[in-house]
Amino acid sequence: MRYAKKSLGQNFLIDKNIIKKIVNLSNIKDKNIIEIGPGEGALTNEILKANPKSLTLIEKDYKLSGILKKKFIENKKVKIYCDDILKFNFSRVKNNNFIVFGNLPYNISSQILVKFIKLSNLKIKFHELIFMFQKELGEKILSTYPSPNYGRISILRGYRLKILKKFLVSPNCFAPKPKITSMVIHFEFYGNREINIKKISNLEKITNIFFSNKRKMIKKNIMKILTKKQINKIPGLKLNLRPSNLKPDIFYKITELYEES
Repeated sequence: MRYAKKSLGQNFLIDKNIIKKIVNLSNIKDKNIIEIGPGEGALTNEILKANPKSLTLIEKDYKLSGILKKKFIENKKVKIYCDDILKFNFSRVKNNNFIVFGNLPYNISSQILVKFIKLSNLKIKFHELIFMFQKELGEKILSTYPSPNYGRISILRGYRLKILKKFLVSPNCFAPKPKITSMVIHFEFYGNREINIKKISNLEKITNIFFSNKRKMIKKNIMKILTKKQINKIPGLKLNLRPSNLKPDIFYKITELYEES
């Protein structure tokens, strides 16, 4: 009998073919792996078959965490934390250069993605992310300028993450069955960028300022953030444009200039 809490957005992946397809997206042999929200361990079992170097499980649900601890008690590769991923301190994890898997709760999936984008500026290194999202959010994450879905989340994603692969997952692959289609996205972290943003939280702040008034021209908001001298350092910038008319590199440059002030 499956144990699922609606309040935690739990939908357990049960389709064995999809589980194998997700695990096979990356070569995880002898790699350090993190799995977010492992639930009852269906994906976990498949990950262990691929012989990773280590496997860290982060499960918020106390009852499920207990089930996992009993299930994998004799496996020395597995370390289990009963914790909220949004509050989890990764300094507790000794290894580095992780590949991270996650069938994410739909209600906090964008927050989880942004957390890992922010963490990429710290000493903790993540190599790849393989996350399951609601299809609608997945399309926003994948969107590029100037598509209709282009916005904050795609700008934040584009600074740190490139897309390797993606595919859709039917509601029939879960128990309990969700009402919507899901999307798996395989990300890889970029190396050094030409524009160096010191804190991703500043890019998050800048995009929030602009896209909270996305129908308005950028002039008023940018004058609050930058001086006229700084604005003149952005080639070809027109102040009568809306946020959705600006390429991601413009937001990265605005953030870089903001950090200089």
